Amino acid sequence: MPLSTPYTRPAGHLFAYFTGEDHADGEQVRFALCDEPGMARWTQVTAIPPLAPVDGGARDPFLIRAADGNGFHLLATDLRIHGGAGWDEAITHGSRSLLVWDSADLRSWEGPRRVEVMPESAGCVWAPEAVYDPGRDAYLVFWASTLYAADDPGHHRPSYQRMFCATTKDFRTFGEPCVWLDTGYPVIDSTVVEDDGWFYRFTKDERLPGPDAPDAKFVFVERSRDLTSHEYEPVTHGVGRAVDGAAGLAQAEGPIVLPAPDGPGWLLLLDEFGGRGYVPFRADRLDSPTWRPAADPGSCALPPGLRHGSVLPLTEAECAALHTLILAEA
Repeated sequence: MPLSTPYTRPAGHLFAYFTGEDHADGEQVRFALCDEPGMARWTQVTAIPPLAPVDGGARDPFLIRAADGNGFHLLATDLRIHGGAGWDEAITHGSRSLLVWDSADLRSWEGPRRVEVMPESAGCVWAPEAVYDPGRDAYLVFWASTLYAADDPGHHRPSYQRMFCATTKDFRTFGEPCVWLDTGYPVIDSTVVEDDGWFYRFTKDERLPGPDAPDAKFVFVERSRDLTSHEYEPVTHGVGRAVDGAAGLAQAEGPIVLPAPDGPGWLLLLDEFGGRGYVPFRADRLDSPTWRPAADPGSCALPPGLRHGSVLPLTEAECAALHTLILAEA
């Protein structure tokens, strides 16, 4: 049986991640398993070969369970920085496609296939994620892209990343992309979680820090009753910064939001890129104005070296099957 609601207590969790551009094999999708309801003990699933296209890299992997419970999809950024032309080229002339894999059992994966979702006027497609919209019986897929004017085919003028979205039913055919979030400054790494009829959107403010951008390089939260709305209402901002004497992060991206595995409330994992990696935060409610570092970080002791990824709650059968896979490799 699939996990039917966000509040179903999972038997374990599967973490899909990459390790970064510092090594030649760092921009590949890897997996780690926690085979208990908590998130304190993780084992790398080396029996699943790292996932990446043969002619590039895969970053920012996102796992999603099929809405009908029959299988899984994995999305990723089609990008390799190691040995490439650098970040400027990736932003202005990067891939306009997202990578997609499919699996029936989380153990074997078919793909990847590149699905072009943006026109030639776009400069990149970064950190794709998806959420099922039951009201429309379709998935909303969203990502960050730069966009350039028709009279700037070389993409020379300044641009900034904003969030685009498109609908799909099968992760093969997508509707026309449209702007989903445009603040007038760069934003990336949106993730969405639904609770009590509200869709909560967590997004990274990608501006450079300064007097006019005190929350730059941290996460802000909005919500809407309509997933596809262009007018989400603000909830809070600067998530990940030091607050009320509690230690904060130097910077944060790649938010992952889950029901707290050890009781009521919510868990937010933030990637302190260039620092400690993923760090857990807690709040009683998704509309809380304040997220604080987890009082007991050992209850969510993530392995070091994980970069922007996603966490999938598992059923008992799924957890047992992956655990068996690990034991067979031992």
